[in-house]
Amino acid sequence: MKRDTPPLLSKGTPDFQLLVLTLLLVGFGVVMVFSASSSLAAVSEKYNYDALYFVKRQMMWAVIGFVAMLVAMNIPYSFYKKWFIPFFIVTLIMLALVPYIGKDLNGAKSWFGVGSIGIQPSELAKIATVLYLAALITKKGEVFRDFKRGLFPVMIIVGVVVGLIMLQPDFGSAMILAMTAGIIVIAGGANMKHIFNCAFVGLLGVGAVLGMSYLISPDKLTSGYKFGRIQSWLDPLHDIQASSYNLVESLKAISHGGWTGAGFGQGIQKLLYLPYPYNDFIFAVIAEELGFIGTTMFLIVYAYLIWRGLLIALRCPDIYGTLVGVGIIGNIAVQAFINIGGVTRTIPITGVTLPFISYGGTSLLITMGSIGILLSISREYMRAAQSKTPNRKSGSSHKKDYQPLRPV
Repeated sequence: MKRDTPPLLSKGTPDFQLLVLTLLLVGFGVVMVFSASSSLAAVSEKYNYDALYFVKRQMMWAVIGFVAMLVAMNIPYSFYKKWFIPFFIVTLIMLALVPYIGKDLNGAKSWFGVGSIGIQPSELAKIATVLYLAALITKKGEVFRDFKRGLFPVMIIVGVVVGLIMLQPDFGSAMILAMTAGIIVIAGGANMKHIFNCAFVGLLGVGAVLGMSYLISPDKLTSGYKFGRIQSWLDPLHDIQASSYNLVESLKAISHGGWTGAGFGQGIQKLLYLPYPYNDFIFAVIAEELGFIGTTMFLIVYAYLIWRGLLIALRCPDIYGTLVGVGIIGNIAVQAFINIGGVTRTIPITGVTLPFISYGGTSLLITMGSIGILLSISREYMRAAQSKTPNRKSGSSHKKDYQPLRPV
């Protein structure tokens, strides 16, 4: 039986740079989780006075995530185009159930507790929505530029998922998912006029709801923690013992770091001052201990991973792989911006993890699995590139003749 490609070209090699960058960031995250958590865990009965409590769990999830990444890397990404619907439906069911039977943590029911292991459905929803939207937009083709038959159904799907996450409530994850969906929609070739009109109507709707809420119950609206975070963002010193406490301690850590940092493990703010230093505020620990120079180097590596992932997505031979890749790397970039932006007072604090770095099993597992899908996309691109390699004897050459993104 004749093959379309030689056996050696049946699978391309994964993108080595993306793989190494991922492992570097995960390893750096484990090290920083140790620095941020060891002093707290060593003096707490809750963590069995074990300084390595968080590190051992993070390493366990890193190993599981690495296996998930290898498995996803070796599955052709077209597989997800066929099986995204069951995955998406299961995710919706989990999102619908978690507000009622989930584990309560800091006033939100975002987790399913299985013994000492927690599963966060909103993390699954991010990758499930990426796969669903990519398949839906690819199937619609040019029809996607039509509002009623194209963009509107996508908006309904995203709205349902975002609404279920808000019921937990988890505003940070809902915002990340909505922004990631927006990136996929734009990359998929939606009519920009329709997008701007929808955004304008959405802002008017939010403004109307907030206005009515203030007229009906002004005290209830202005006493919530969300409003307090906005006030803290505008004026960090207005209530440093309550709503502004987290941000003030984070800014203290960053300022203490200076140019060269206090040194690894020598940070002060993580010692019962900075809340959740191993999770939401781990970037502040990095800034305090490594300083401006170390933090800049970390951000350069992070930015290079995002650029590399985007490059892989744009090189993919078909639109579905491109949209999946753009969605995956867009989700990581958006979440990193929201985390770092909140810690540095660029935007209000929303309480989300820093991908690859923060302590958190589900987040690390899903992020590394998503990178595995991106590596699978890179293998397909490399296979196509290898199959078109010029013959040295004949001197023939081939040029890329596809356009992943449709013009807007």
